[in-house]
Parts: sequence; C-alpha cells; structure tokens
Amino acid sequence: MNVILHLTCSPRGAAAHSTRFSRHIVDRLRARHPQARVTHRDFAAAPLPHVDAGYAQSLGGGLVQADGASPSLELSDRLIAELQGADCVVIGTPMHNYGVPSVLKAWIDHVVRIHRTFAPTPQGKQGLLQDRPVYIAVAAGGGYADDPARQPDFVTPYLRAALGTIGLRDLRFFPLQRLVLGDTAIEQAWQSAEALLESDSMTPL
Repeated sequence: MNVILHLTCSPRGAAAHSTRFSRHIVDRLRARHPQARVTHRDFAAAPLPHVDAGYAQSLGGGLVQADGASPSLELSDRLIAELQGADCVVIGTPMHNYGVPSVLKAWIDHVVRIHRTFAPTPQGKQGLLQDRPVYIAVAAGGGYADDPARQPDFVTPYLRAALGTIGLRDLRFFPLQRLVLGDTAIEQAWQSAEALLESDSMTPL
C-alpha cells in the first residue's frame, strides 16, 4: 500500500468523533504500511465548489470533454486522479439530517462521472475504477445502525450506491452512534467501533 486518501467532513474539525476515529483508522493502516503516504482533504475547512454549468452541460450531452473544458471539469479530473491513485480510502463523516453532509456530496458529484468513472450499459451503470477498501467512520447523535434504531439511515445505502456505481464496493462502515447521550454512550460507541476495527482484516494491498 502506497497511498491512503483520507477525507473528513465535520464542521467540528479535529474534535469531531468521525474525524478522530477516521484518523485512528489511518494510524492503524500506517502501522501496517509505514511507507504509505496520506493525502488528506478536510472538506469542512476547505469545501469543494459545486459542479458548474459547463460540467452539467457536458455530462448532459453525453460527451467526453477534453481536460480544461470548464473549471469544474478540471477539478473533477484532479479529484478522480487522486482517487484512482489511492490504494485505499478512509472517510470520516457525521450524519446530517439522516444523510451525508453537503460537502461530502459535492466530492461525490465530482468523482461519480459518466464516461470517466462509470459507463452506461444496457445492463445499467458499470463502474470503471478498480475496487479498493473504503473505511467509513460515521458519527451520529442518535441510534441508526442496530436495534433499537431511533432514526433513519440514508448514509449507508447512499454511499453503497454512489461509490458502487464507480466500482468501489469494498465498503467497511464503523458507526459511532448515540453520541448525544453523554460520556457513557460515547465510550460505548468508541468501544463498539474499535471492536469492528479489531475484527477487520485490513487487507494489505
């Protein structure tokens, strides 16, 4: 493993549970692969711009645009190249109103791109990227991932669908939930996520 792409999304920055646990995952990966280089993007501190009209028009026309066709396409090209060059991806994200934060959605809109990361076929969309492990730490104030689940979860199925579209299907989720219930709940959330990480093979590439 040579490159780890680390994406964080919480407006709480380094204090966020999703950021902290995703960094813990990165540390575990680097312990196994000390030569690995980490590319970190903090989308809360440096949000990506949304796709622009040039991007939408070129994709809507179904054309493969040359590099530099629009500022948004140029950024999309760079983000896709960054993703293609990573041996694994680590994402730390809060659950906002049952779904992913808009800053993470902006990244997805740039990297899920017809004719670049997926192709339309008679059988449906076919991912063009080689699969690789994607570790996802999801922090939520309420419970969503086990019984009793008190709130809906649109993060897990959305990320499975969106990233699966481009060929990334080895998704490993680490829920940190019920965080608003106080210190005991936070400790239990971390213990549960840590147990999942301990049981994960962290397959070397």
